[in-house]
Amino acid sequence: MENATTQADPVASAFQEQADKTSSFLNTAGDKLVKAIPALITAAIVLIIGLLLVKLMSFIINKAMRRSNVNEAARSFLVSFIRIVLYLVLAAIVLSLLKVPMSSIVTIFGAVGLAISLALQNCLSNLAGGFIILFSKPFSAGDVVEVDGTVGTVRSISVLYTQLVTFDSKTVLIPNGKVSDAKIINYTDTPSRRIELTFDISYDSDYSVARALILSYISENNKFQKSPEPIVRMSGHKSSSVAIDVFVWVRNDDYMEMRYTLIEAIKEIFDSHGIKIPYDQLDVHIKERKES
Repeated sequence: MENATTQADPVASAFQEQADKTSSFLNTAGDKLVKAIPALITAAIVLIIGLLLVKLMSFIINKAMRRSNVNEAARSFLVSFIRIVLYLVLAAIVLSLLKVPMSSIVTIFGAVGLAISLALQNCLSNLAGGFIILFSKPFSAGDVVEVDGTVGTVRSISVLYTQLVTFDSKTVLIPNGKVSDAKIINYTDTPSRRIELTFDISYDSDYSVARALILSYISENNKFQKSPEPIVRMSGHKSSSVAIDVFVWVRNDDYMEMRYTLIEAIKEIFDSHGIKIPYDQLDVHIKERKES
């Protein structure tokens, strides 16, 4: 009996010691939690109020930019960027209320920033591209542009992407980094645009008459600009036709309509005046061999 009691004592003692340590830990944690409750409540209140203030400030900044006539694309980018900065400031304030040392906050943000920069290099490139687009202003919202082989109307410039809407109503998101590096063609940056077309007539038709007919039609249509002066000149001698280049300026808004109108009108004019538009053909000549 004594041996059994002696063996049980160390086990009971170890169990009691572990129970005492657990109780001490829970009591300490409970005391710390009780002491931290005011800070947690304060931090939670500040977080909720801060989120509401960020939304309010974003709304106010957006409205102020509208009144300042900042273009829509730039406004969208700036509001998005400012919102992110305000969220970071709010996070720093909440952490400081939770008694996290400022040096630790800076270290945390630095470590997180480094990790993000390594993991999201393309995103940072797009962010930098957004700033380049914003300040260099190669285009604005509503402009018709060609970027990276895509032609469309600029809808917005966000923090990471530029959004285009193509003429067949497809939405295309192009990374800002690629936009800043790409060749950009802005079709609406200037008020006028030149229509460039080439018409072919047969060698049997009179070039002078064809040229006069084209110039007459252009001069009678008020949507074709008289300055710069339209150009209608012979541009080449092809295998079965004479090429005539037609260059004429129109307002940017009228470009597509007047381009189609000019093509249709010249076809009707040529047909009504007997000017032939040739098609590719091959003449074969057969020589008869004389019998000796």
